[in-house]
Amino acid sequence: MTGPSSRPLDAGLRHQLQPLFDRVVIKELDSDRVRRSGLVVPPGSHEPPPQQGIVLAVGPGLDWWEHVGVSMPVRPGDHVVFPATAGAWVEVDEERLLVCRVSELLGILNEAPGPPDG
Repeated sequence: MTGPSSRPLDAGLRHQLQPLFDRVVIKELDSDRVRRSGLVVPPGSHEPPPQQGIVLAVGPGLDWWEHVGVSMPVRPGDHVVFPATAGAWVEVDEERLLVCRVSELLGILNEAPGPPDG
């Protein structure tokens, strides 16, 4: 029997991980990145700081969501924050990606409006 699951992955091709149900695929941003706010998590903290990443792909949501008017709250390209303990890390084409449930995300980072000119 042949089919998509019986083919080996070709090392010469790029692959895209499509999440199922209410899961999202996230590429983590460099955790050592300096934030403009100057916020620094002190060394020796017992809890790892939240991580940041860019959403690469989103699943279709859960079956019952459509019936109650709920849609996926994130979309590809969103800059999100998630706890260090979220989801599962996978490697696709030598790239480390996080797959987690959308409910594990802490929020979406949007640019704050600047001070009014005046």
